Amino acid sequence: MPATPAPQGSPPLHITYADVGMDQGVLPLTPPVQGPASIVPPMTLDAYWLTPFGSPGSADTTYIIGHSWEGRDSAFNHLSSQAKPGGRIVVTTKSGPATYTVKAVSTENKNTLKDSPIWNKVPNRLILISCYTADLWGTNIVITADRTPTP
Repeated sequence: MPATPAPQGSPPLHITYADVGMDQGVLPLTPPVQGPASIVPPMTLDAYWLTPFGSPGSADTTYIIGHSWEGRDSAFNHLSSQAKPGGRIVVTTKSGPATYTVKAVSTENKNTLKDSPIWNKVPNRLILISCYTADLWGTNIVITADRTPTP
């Protein structure tokens, strides 16, 4: 019997995480060197989907990243202080909305993030990454969420 192809998913277009005040469009970002060691989003307030990895509905983890800012407000700033397990995140794609439930909020040293288990392929998982506001230059905040099954 032939193997069933993995679902392709649909690119994220918008992200809403009401608990932290995030309600914004998502832009695609293809890092020049594919891999977690070289990922740096452009210096904007936008959210970026890492295109070399998964998309909602695919057989891989979807990653959305953005900067936290010192002296400027950004939805990513609030991840550090307001993200909590149990929160709901909605990622809208051309195929419709996908709802995720936050499972973990953690920090990672920027120098060792590339070796973190967050880069393991996990279907129906969403990872948000930004700078941790208490240590913008040395630490990242990582939000791990799982797709909420639709009834």
